[in-house]
Amino acid sequence: MNKTIKYTDEQIGDIKIIEDFLPSPKDLIFKEENVKVTISLTKESIEFFKVEAKKHHTQYQKMIRNLLDVYANSHSRGLANL
Repeated sequence: MNKTIKYTDEQIGDIKIIEDFLPSPKDLIFKEENVKVTISLTKESIEFFKVEAKKHHTQYQKMIRNLLDVYANSHSRGLANL
């Protein structure tokens, strides 16, 4: 598939310049306030998350953190209705 590309000197046609609509890289960084904690988990739980994280090309700590966030958000909404 190493074909040579031949360029010609032809007109392109009407060109329309559009404004840059993409966010800057600094706006793509999600700022989360994290607190470091020490927790003891079972070996089986950690192995489960490590295997799943590897399958999905992510970090197992991030999966555990997201799981806890979903659980906490789900239950805090229920408490707000009391």
